[in-house]
Amino acid sequence: MAKFELVMPKLGESIIEATITKWLKSVGDKIEEDDAILEIATDKVDSEIPSPVDGVLAEIFFAEGEVVPVGAIIGIINMDGDEQEKPSKAEIANIPKIEVLGEQIEASVNEITAIVNADSSHLSNSGRFYSPLVRSIAKEENISIDELEKIPGSGKDSRLNKQDILNYLENRKAPKATTTEKTPSAPIAKTATPEVIASTGDRIEEMGRMRKLIADHMVMSKHVSPHVTSFIEADVTKIVNWRNRVKDGFQKREGEKITFTPIFIDAAAKALRDYPAINVSVDGTKIIFRKNINIGMAAALPDGNLIVPVIKNADQKNLIGLTKTVNDLATRARANKLVPDEISGGTFTVTNFGSFDSLTGTPVINQPQVAILGLGAIVKRPVVIETPEGDTIGIRSIVILSLAYDHRVVDGALAGMYLKRLREYLEHFDTNQSI
Repeated sequence: MAKFELVMPKLGESIIEATITKWLKSVGDKIEEDDAILEIATDKVDSEIPSPVDGVLAEIFFAEGEVVPVGAIIGIINMDGDEQEKPSKAEIANIPKIEVLGEQIEASVNEITAIVNADSSHLSNSGRFYSPLVRSIAKEENISIDELEKIPGSGKDSRLNKQDILNYLENRKAPKATTTEKTPSAPIAKTATPEVIASTGDRIEEMGRMRKLIADHMVMSKHVSPHVTSFIEADVTKIVNWRNRVKDGFQKREGEKITFTPIFIDAAAKALRDYPAINVSVDGTKIIFRKNINIGMAAALPDGNLIVPVIKNADQKNLIGLTKTVNDLATRARANKLVPDEISGGTFTVTNFGSFDSLTGTPVINQPQVAILGLGAIVKRPVVIETPEGDTIGIRSIVILSLAYDHRVVDGALAGMYLKRLREYLEHFDTNQSI
């Protein structure tokens, strides 16, 4: 009887495990190829796992909420659709191969476990496993391995997960130790969380997993970077008129819309080439100048959360390439179809307040980047127009651009020069180009 071993797929270079958040199919359900079988979550993104084959879901080996290593068998699909008995442990142990993203790995179940845990840097002296995320938090908060060993874990086999260590930090009484290598400045005292009391009639709703991650990331960013925001106005009348002229033809030919977002991303990438000191990250007292210009675009999801898919090498794409990439990433972000590699590796971020009619805003830096560009709404305003014959008043399409930046490495002069160059690219947009 033909069986197919459904495995936890590889989801990115740094992802070694994922949490099963929901099984979309039950044992006995008929499955067609590409049907979504389950939903999983990592520290980067939520994803649906489709079935590679037709058949019937015969067995499920992990329950919802369990953390599963990449490469582990999570279920069995009968490819001919017949009922079958549950395979014994001996049968599972003798499975000669598993499939991970189309590659055959010659290994038994015990060998798979050894592969997943091969990096001894994730193991303590006692053999307890710690994920890269837990280790990263521990390093940031100066928690030693001995201290980690004493924290109870709520995961499978008492594994320590992110929430366990965050709960521990919340209740930790000892003052945070300072480090001389990474933080030359004085330690920052932890602010006590104010007590909040619900009143009669108030509705209480627990944050979802993604909202908790966003909240933690925003608080961390404000703690790490001294934020400063600069603003500039740009006249984008040429761009508005050009888009109005080409949008119908583009949609008819390509089957998709052309928005203002790829135009702004194109200009932002060009300005980053001119001012590479904005396209950096900070590691202690070291500045890392990024070779690639990878621009993240903040996208609002239907549930109100945010996700930031990344356009890799944005400066190397033409306008039509950027348009197709922006549309594709935005569509798959809303459908929860992104993979972790598509939301990692960003070196600069663009967020569009204007899509909600906001004139401007002061965005929070997406760590470990040092700057984020905010796009306001494009509005028609009466402005002074300078001409050789004298000044006149005209109706122009104006946008306010805001740049929030890390004042540790970006000063007001550099931020101002970047915004000025960005405005020049927008105001001198080539309206004769075709798309």
